[in-house]
Amino acid sequence: MPDAIHFYEPRSGHRLPHDPFNAIVGPRPIGWISSHNPAGALNLAPYSFFNAFNYTPPIVGFASVGYKDTVRNIEATGEFAWNLATRALAGQMNQSCAGVPPEVSEFELAGLSPAPSRVIAVPRVLESPVSFECRTSQIVQLQAADGAKVPTWLVLGEVVAVHIAQHLLKNGVYDTAGAGHILRGGGPGDYFTVGPEQLFKMYRPA
Repeated sequence: MPDAIHFYEPRSGHRLPHDPFNAIVGPRPIGWISSHNPAGALNLAPYSFFNAFNYTPPIVGFASVGYKDTVRNIEATGEFAWNLATRALAGQMNQSCAGVPPEVSEFELAGLSPAPSRVIAVPRVLESPVSFECRTSQIVQLQAADGAKVPTWLVLGEVVAVHIAQHLLKNGVYDTAGAGHILRGGGPGDYFTVGPEQLFKMYRPA
């Protein structure tokens, strides 16, 4: 006999202590996004709805629930940087999600250093071992199945430059297991790490 099933329709509520949606669709990479406004004021914020969407050209994207400073900055400048959040940087990443006024730099708040990018004007996080410089390709306000607008914006950007710490390249192959990636899970504060113990190899059929 199969296990009993908890069934719900999201529009009617999940009837659980915490919405399970984020836990089921996870763990997810973290979109640690740096941006600046037209005047140059810096912003750094983590987004848990983030992923890669295309190989050639490489395109990444994140969704912002609410039209926040990051979206406003990117819409105005057409640029942003993605920075890898690692276990060593977890505390500072978490600090950068504090709700502070636009004039407050999360770089300073979290004790991080802005590093010049090579192709775009937006700085990356110096302490992060991997960064993508991105140019905006699309900003889309999401909508529900009935066509009603949702107050969430999907930001897509083409990766135009990549920075990788040399120690993470093993014989020319990026060492995901050794980089210390952290990923967002469900619950009020669940995160996961990626390490060698989670690694297994499986190749596509010929």
